[in-house]
Amino acid sequence: MQTKFSIRVFCFLAVGVTALSGALFKPGAWYASLVKPFWTPPNLVFPIAWTVLYLMIAVAGVLLFEGSVRILKQLWVLQLALNGFWSWLFFGQHWVLLGMLDMVLLLVTIAWLAVLAFSRNLVAAWLLVPYLAWVAYASTLNLGIYILNGH
Repeated sequence: MQTKFSIRVFCFLAVGVTALSGALFKPGAWYASLVKPFWTPPNLVFPIAWTVLYLMIAVAGVLLFEGSVRILKQLWVLQLALNGFWSWLFFGQHWVLLGMLDMVLLLVTIAWLAVLAFSRNLVAAWLLVPYLAWVAYASTLNLGIYILNGH
């Protein structure tokens, strides 16, 4: 049986590793050269938003892992994997379309997780809602970049 401390360490460590993918695969000159949709926020917004969202994701994970519903745990881990993978696809490999596909899978996974979580842990579910909204918004940016740059 897992202790609450080990669950917390696991969730925050897992989120930290995911956040690290954003640090490893930075936007750089390639991203700066792209034509971006007019609704793209200033670059400073991204690290602030992601810091807050990652904290919320970690707390939601702790709450979900303290329960006994396996699918919630699996979906939580899956959304983190998809989240981290996007940085590698988009910034690391410059694969804009595959990044978009990853983001669609991420959106579906977060939505599925949030819907299932509403019946098990209301706080965890609500913590996922801003994340879902941000990823939906980020998806429009990814799609806009794909369209505007002929990728």
